[in-house]
Amino acid sequence: MIRLEEISKKFGDLIAVDNLSLTIEDGMIFGLLGPNGAGKSTTLKMITSILRPDKGNIFIDDISLKDDPFKAKQNFGYVPDSPDLFLGMKGEDYLAFIAAIYNIDKNEGLQKAEKLAERFNIKDNLGDYIINYSHGMRQKIMIIGMLLHSPHNLILDEPLTGLDPESFYTLKEIMRENALEGKTVLLSTHVLDVAEKICDKLAIINKGKIIFTGTLEELRQLKNENSSLETLFLELTKE
Repeated sequence: MIRLEEISKKFGDLIAVDNLSLTIEDGMIFGLLGPNGAGKSTTLKMITSILRPDKGNIFIDDISLKDDPFKAKQNFGYVPDSPDLFLGMKGEDYLAFIAAIYNIDKNEGLQKAEKLAERFNIKDNLGDYIINYSHGMRQKIMIIGMLLHSPHNLILDEPLTGLDPESFYTLKEIMRENALEGKTVLLSTHVLDVAEKICDKLAIINKGKIIFTGTLEELRQLKNENSSLETLFLELTKE
């Protein structure tokens, strides 16, 4: 479970996130949606401790990021909005590095990495340098790294960009498998038709504030129309 309590973040005079509170429960795929510049990535960067909130607190499985950041960080895996990281490493070395950080047995980590790489069709590329990967392959290696230590909370910032249809389907399968195991999956995406199909619950953020939290059916009831998520999203954010 991920819980945000009245968090805020400013950059100069710009209020990127404004007194935001949100609870993301276990056992579901939760979609964080919003226009460009709405505060989605800033919120995820605060949840993952890349940025520190100016005020408020964040709890990962009831562990405060403020009070015990090391323990809290052990409980989540993260896919950033850009996969252009660790470019000087080979895929296999990057995964070995992640396994070492989380004290995963070397043989166990290797077996799991190869199994995941096989699901994403990049097992034969693990010996190549990440800088030589396509954008989609870099995305896949970041996803595999996130999954390697079997985190209880999965946090994905625009993970669908660059994925081929088969890998896109595999990622959706993996997210659902983890949700069914009682884990939390937090997904930020601009692909609203995908969010409509796979997210159990949604939060829509605009100008740093949450303007809706609930299921798609609850959003339809709120707007009193049986429209697509895309139509409802555009109406709500314009208002």
